[in-house]
Formats: sequence, structure tokens, C-alpha cells
Amino acid sequence: MSAKPEMTASDIASAVAGGKMSALAATEAALARIEQHDGILNSFTDVTAERARAKARAIDADIAAGKKVGPLAGVPFAVKNLFDVAGLPTRAGSKINRDLAPARRDATLIERMEAAGAVLVGALNMGEYAYDFTGENIHDGPSRNPHDTTRMSGGSSGGSGSAVGGALVPIALGSDTNGSIRVPSSFCGIFGLKPTYGRLSRARSFPFVASLDHLGPFARSVADLALAYDAMQGPDADDGACTTRGLEPVTPLLDESISGLRFAIAGGHFQKNVFPEAVEAVSRVAKALGATQVVDIPEASRARAAAYVITTTEGASLHLDRLRKRPNDFDPAVRDRLIAGAMVPAALVDRAQKFRRWYRAQLAGIFGSVDVLLAPATPCTAPKLGQVNFNLDGVELPVRANIGIHTQPISFIGLPVVAVPVPLEPLPIGVQIICAPWREDIALRVAHALEKMGVVAAPAPRGF
Repeated sequence: MSAKPEMTASDIASAVAGGKMSALAATEAALARIEQHDGILNSFTDVTAERARAKARAIDADIAAGKKVGPLAGVPFAVKNLFDVAGLPTRAGSKINRDLAPARRDATLIERMEAAGAVLVGALNMGEYAYDFTGENIHDGPSRNPHDTTRMSGGSSGGSGSAVGGALVPIALGSDTNGSIRVPSSFCGIFGLKPTYGRLSRARSFPFVASLDHLGPFARSVADLALAYDAMQGPDADDGACTTRGLEPVTPLLDESISGLRFAIAGGHFQKNVFPEAVEAVSRVAKALGATQVVDIPEASRARAAAYVITTTEGASLHLDRLRKRPNDFDPAVRDRLIAGAMVPAALVDRAQKFRRWYRAQLAGIFGSVDVLLAPATPCTAPKLGQVNFNLDGVELPVRANIGIHTQPISFIGLPVVAVPVPLEPLPIGVQIICAPWREDIALRVAHALEKMGVVAAPAPRGF
């Protein structure tokens, strides 16, 4: 049996574990597809072919010896290049980091994926230092949208979205500070999970904003998303935010009924600044779930502003030494935002943090009477590469700064979200399935139900 691009991670793992396909064959198929198509998509910055082959051979040897293999046996995956990969410098999308010594150990999430049998095939393109919503990198070039290669893949996990949307790999890992999993998921027409803050370990990944950073998976099906998520769960003393939560597997729960769940559509801020396609996508999902109630989330616009303050000041603090010593080696747009962040008054940062506590309490109150909130993932489908401005509600606004207008108020307080793709024509667009902290199980169950209804789906790539 040969591995075909449309095979899910679940399909591959089942075939490998059942002896119908070797892990090496699955790996070689992924490497061949990367070789064939990545010159167009520009998803990868590093391909770890020999490492992947060695891992695949070891899995095949275990199967031949009658040993039990993990639930992701033989499944190729790739990671955003801010994850430490042993033997590679951790680029984080930058020119400066290429001078770092190679990482000595993999990131925790890579270790856990490989412990479950997955096979790492490479590292993926991203926006510089994760400060990006477009997927355009001035050092490595833009990762391209698999449905129209003249368009953005979204950022900052653009290579992750492009690689999964283009069926180069069935699973990829990325990061989300202000929307960097949900935006590429929306533009590239795939599923993405931004977990609760502190749920998945960030150990040995290059940070952006420690109080907002999340790591999570992308996939072309909800079942694959859940498999990856389950493989990566568990406390990790190497990440101070991920030390208390135990394993809570969701894969066995996907087919549980969603009857009785209370759905609402996010109103106010989340119904402004949207193109017709975003309205249509939310409407389709809401209709399928029987959601008619609209809930206004108080001060969501202010939450977005506060998220910007915290992002830019924490990010600037992290990069001050690099800004002093190598300012000309930054993407100028990233450099200028970080320099501006270094000049934000401390009193404003304090106000933003106090507001965050208040805002978290308001959302906790809403989730006392609602289980799931629905909101756009992006205000529009993927813009053209290089597009500078778009018109939102009659106002000309910069694209780069406003793609995350609906994601920032959610990650600001660390809520779990599954971004689901609605296959509109000519391009897909995502909807956020938002739940209370630690309720990834509900978000994934709802996404799975929508997928079974045919309301959401990852369309086949067609742009290359």
C-alpha cells in the first residue's frame, strides 16, 4: 500500500500499525511530495530527511518484532521553525538566530509526538520572531496559500498552514500568541487548535510573548487534530505555565453527542470589521448548530488594544539586546514595532494587565450560561501577497495589523479555540469555536460534529 496525499494521519497510523504500509513508505511519500511541491509553496526551511528515515526504520523494526507502536505510528509531521530541533539552529523566522548553535535537544512537543510514533520531516517557514499575521518572511520568502499561490498563507505559522493545507504533511505544529494558529487555519482551509494557556508545553521553543504564547497543532481533520493534541498533553516542569494539568484525552470523546450544549454567536466587536464571506461562514456554522442567541462580549475592542500593548512591550523586552546590536538584520516592520514597544510607558502596561484580569472575569461570567461561542477567525479570506491595505467597514486599514482583529481578544485571556474551515468559493475561511478554559474537549467535539455534517471541511489544494 502506498501513502497518498489525501490520507489522514489516522489512515496512515492504522495502515502502518496493521502492516499494510511501512512507516518508511509513508515517510518517503511525504519527502517526495515536499520535494515536488515545496518549491512553489515555500512551506519548509529545513527538511530532516535522514532523521525521518531513521525514525521510520525504527518503527518498522518494532512492528516486525511484535512490539506495540504509538497511535501516530509512521505519521509524518513538521514544526514551525521556532521549535528546537536537535541539530538545527532555532531560526524563529529570523536572520539573526541562524548564527545560534544547533539545538541539543528537541522541544518537548516534538519528543511527545515522536514518542507516539510520529516522524519529524522538517521545520517550517514563519513570520520573523512570530510578529506577523501574513506568512511573508523577508529572509526566506513568503509561504504560499495552497488554494491560490498568489495569496497569503497567514501568519505567523504560515509554513505550518501551507504545508498541511497543501497536503505535504498531515499534521504540523505552530504557535499562537495573537492568532498565529487560527489565521493560517482560516486562510489555508484547515483545522487548528489553540489550546488553553498552559495546556501544552512550550519548553524549548523560541518565545515571543511569554504571557500570551501557546503551541498547538494543525490538521486536515478533527480526528487528526485530536490525536496530535492527545499525544502532546501532560504537565512539564520545563515550562512554568504547564505544570499542573494532567492528561485528559479527547479522542475517545469526539463522537459524543453535542445535544444539550449551549451555543451563542459572539456579537458586538465580532460582528464588525468583517467581509461578507466571514459573515456567511459564521452563519452556516451557527445554523448547523441551531445557534440563534447573540452574546455581546464587553470591551472586546479594548481587549485587543490591551493585547497589543502587552505584545509589543514583552516582545521588545525579549529583543532589546538584538535591537541594539543588529538592528539592520531585522525585518524593518518587525524592528520598528519592537522599538515602539520599548517606549510604551510602564503605567500603560500596568493598566493593560489590570484590564486583562477584569476581562477574564467577564468571559468567565458568560461561560456560566454558554458552552460555546462562535466568531470569525479572520475578517476575510486570504489577501493577495504584498497587499498593504483593505477596507473594513468603510475604513482603509493596514492588512498586517488587522488580520487578527477577531483572534486577539480571545488569546488575550488564554481561552481554547478550534478554528474550523468553511469551504466557500473561491477560497475557504475559518470560524472560531471558543470554549471556557480547559474545555478543549467541547471545542473538538463540536468541530467533529460539524465535520460529520459536512458544514466544515478541509478542501483539497488546487492552487499548484
